[in-house]
Amino acid sequence: MSNGAGQGGASASGSTQIPAEICIIGGGLAGSEAAWQAARRGVRVRLYEMKPQKFSPAHHSPLLAELVCSNSLRAAGTETAVGLLKEEMRRLGSLIMTAAEATRVPAGRSLAVDRGAFAAFITAKLEQEPRISILREEVEDFEPDRLTIIATGPLTSDALAAALGRLTGQEHLHFYDAIAPIVFADSLDLNKIFRASRYGAGHDYLNCPLDEAEYERFYRALMSARQVPLRDFEEPRYFEGCLPIEVMAARGYQTLLYGPMKPVGLTDPRTGKQPFAVVQLRAENREGTLYNLVGFQTKLAHPEQKRVFRLIPGLEQAEFARLGSIHRNTFIRSPGLLSPYLNFYRCPRLFLAGQISGVEGYVESAAMGLLAGLNAARLGRGEPLVTPPSATAMGALIHHLTNTAAKDFQPMNVNFGLFPPLEQRLAKKQRGAAYAARALKALDEWTDKLTERAA
Repeated sequence: MSNGAGQGGASASGSTQIPAEICIIGGGLAGSEAAWQAARRGVRVRLYEMKPQKFSPAHHSPLLAELVCSNSLRAAGTETAVGLLKEEMRRLGSLIMTAAEATRVPAGRSLAVDRGAFAAFITAKLEQEPRISILREEVEDFEPDRLTIIATGPLTSDALAAALGRLTGQEHLHFYDAIAPIVFADSLDLNKIFRASRYGAGHDYLNCPLDEAEYERFYRALMSARQVPLRDFEEPRYFEGCLPIEVMAARGYQTLLYGPMKPVGLTDPRTGKQPFAVVQLRAENREGTLYNLVGFQTKLAHPEQKRVFRLIPGLEQAEFARLGSIHRNTFIRSPGLLSPYLNFYRCPRLFLAGQISGVEGYVESAAMGLLAGLNAARLGRGEPLVTPPSATAMGALIHHLTNTAAKDFQPMNVNFGLFPPLEQRLAKKQRGAAYAARALKALDEWTDKLTERAA
């Protein structure tokens, strides 16, 4: 991928009419990160967020950067693709990563946060930044000639989605995302639950062990439970990485044993053996008063959730702080529409960031916000646009969004399958570290060149 000017950047370098102010629509992870990146490059930002005037079906807090589905930012180690992506963002001064480190909760080898403290941290930082003005109002359309970043996320309002549909000339695509329940810690029966992380990596998770009879009872109840029906015009296109548990279970009796209920790497201290199945609970806050049912996103009717999930040992008397739900996620088919700089080919001053651009996951969304904010600021300052090297995690995601050879584009989490192949053939356990070493070296060389050009 080129590190030089995009078709938007080339025209900007000779223009004096583009104002050094960016309009950012959406105050989620991507919009918040984009605003931070632009402001720290000396560009004024008008950040529009419709909450609390209007809430989407999945949002409840007026704070910016609200986490909806889970409080986990997934694996922490750089030998994983998402861990590597987080490290790249840290090296580029990510606000989201700073907030995550400041509000993290125990989660073994993963990075999880206290979601309330996380959103409050980011909101306060953006409110205190003098170059950022936060406007609490809904935006239903955009001006293609105004320097703008659309970062409205997968729950983009119907009006704005329709405006994007008119611009792209295609029907807006969608899949469905499901949310896992959260239970109160003091309602759990800790006599039946043991604390451990897989493979002895600490004691950050609560584990509910099931024997074979308990698993069969749970499975039968799950399969017969009433689900929330989709509306007539809705098509059930789920993201493979976030399937409702009942959808996974319908694929076969043992499917859950290789998914969210896998017992591998866990030993029940009461028996000294690996359980037949395990349900893991992850802390939702630093106080440890709330726990998330890991991998138990669901579209079961609310009364059915209580009935079925209370069949899990230790959850017989569980009280639910939040029940699971399902919502539509909107995204565009970005290859051929977006440039490697995250602006539209047809409208160079219009950028897209976050899950609506076609990435999946909190970290990936924030990373695209970082790059969109960086490039929108450069465009506003009359500087050439840039894109990270393809060997980096961010570059691999950009390639996914712009790969016109893709036949059936779908939202994607970062993974090493998106990266250019390693030059040397290595054992599977060594590949993650090799990808990371190559990526971070490429990133540092790229940022050094940007610094030299700015000097």
